[in-house]
Amino acid sequence: MAAITSCTNTSNPSALIGAGLLAKKAVLQGLSVKPWVKTSIAPGSKVVSGYLNKSGLLSYLEKLKFNIVAYGCTTCIGNSGPLNDSVAKAITQNNFLVASVLSGNRNFEGRISPLIRANFLASPPLVVAYAIAGKIDIDFETEPIGITKDGKAVFLCEIWPSAKEIRQILKTLLTPDMFIKEYSTVFEGSKQWQSLSVSDESTFKWATDSTYIKNPPFFTSITKTIPKTEDIKKARVLALLGDSITTDHISPAGAIPVDSPAGKYLISKNISPVEFNSFGSYRGNHEIMMRGTFGNIRLKNKLAPGTIGGWTRLLPEEKPVPIYDAAMAYKSMGVPLIVIAGREYGTGSSRDWAAKGTFLLGVKAVIAESFERIHRSNLVCMGVLPLQFEKGINHEALGLDGTEVYGIEGIENDFYPQKKLLVSACRKDDSKTVFNVIARIDSGSEMNYYINGGILPYVLRNISDN
Repeated sequence: MAAITSCTNTSNPSALIGAGLLAKKAVLQGLSVKPWVKTSIAPGSKVVSGYLNKSGLLSYLEKLKFNIVAYGCTTCIGNSGPLNDSVAKAITQNNFLVASVLSGNRNFEGRISPLIRANFLASPPLVVAYAIAGKIDIDFETEPIGITKDGKAVFLCEIWPSAKEIRQILKTLLTPDMFIKEYSTVFEGSKQWQSLSVSDESTFKWATDSTYIKNPPFFTSITKTIPKTEDIKKARVLALLGDSITTDHISPAGAIPVDSPAGKYLISKNISPVEFNSFGSYRGNHEIMMRGTFGNIRLKNKLAPGTIGGWTRLLPEEKPVPIYDAAMAYKSMGVPLIVIAGREYGTGSSRDWAAKGTFLLGVKAVIAESFERIHRSNLVCMGVLPLQFEKGINHEALGLDGTEVYGIEGIENDFYPQKKLLVSACRKDDSKTVFNVIARIDSGSEMNYYINGGILPYVLRNISDN
């Protein structure tokens, strides 16, 4: 896959004109994109297509099959669409490790496409270059980018645009009027947008049959008074994870697998797989997002060895089950859950659903060697307790495999920021491992959020009091 995408890169006129010039020179040399490469261009603004069209460069990009597919989020957030059937079949049957090159700013595991495991970020001109080459393992300095019909080898340096060429086009074509014209009507929207019926009511009227926007459960069962903070008792491990678990592992943004809990939910609502869209488009539907939590196709849960994806065990059973199904089963039995992880838990996008979904699955605490700053804060804001192993300690050093029953003491009495808490892990043979963790509630404000059950109940109670 080769995609010129992202609101950031496509807002750079020099980069887009450079891609157009490279495409023009490649076409004039008789080069073309390899047939197995899926190509696309998705500008963040109609100004881009305006100056590309005005310069005559858009037609050359289109000759290389870089057609404009949308104005907005596409490949960067997993809206890349399916690969060609024959290509997808070859990848699946032969277990090929294939690559994408995109001018986006995200390349987390499983986001770009379920079938693409290696995703490289590059400038728009390089995206075009790699599409022509048809492979990622090429040395552009010593290997030709392509061969013409008459057998001539063409190197990248021969078609790479100079800074002077780019400046000349920008100087003559790019004017403030182009931006003023496009953005003067930006809020008018399409005919479909304008035809939407709008209620005069002061509050939003929830459509119960909507699969995109549903009334979330974050405000249900909130009492006027702050509930008593309690220790965590008889908890089970939902996921035992390694290092560098990203927010994309926790809350994926890419394609929705048909056989996943989220896919099955959509099918039950009479949504066909071709109309699934991506996880990123369902941020207003908690039913989809919580079913996708820890559902990344590349997630490796040590609690379910031999599996990859959103699998765990409903302890003490041995059979792997979807993480969502296990979480709901534990919730019905009143069993609190924890997650255990390694270093850099929650890196990547500052995605609120990585914390929201964790909360909705019934996870009360996450024990990790270290946390990414924003995700740690988001967990606190959702009433999930981030706990950090003491330096040099992790689940492996303690001999923990995730099948233990856990208790966390020190929460209900004299709880304060960064307090050391006592964790006990009881095995089925009645042996026990006891260790300390640090409560990564780092300020008095965060403590207020946590004891209220999260920032939403905290704000609601403050509004009620006032």
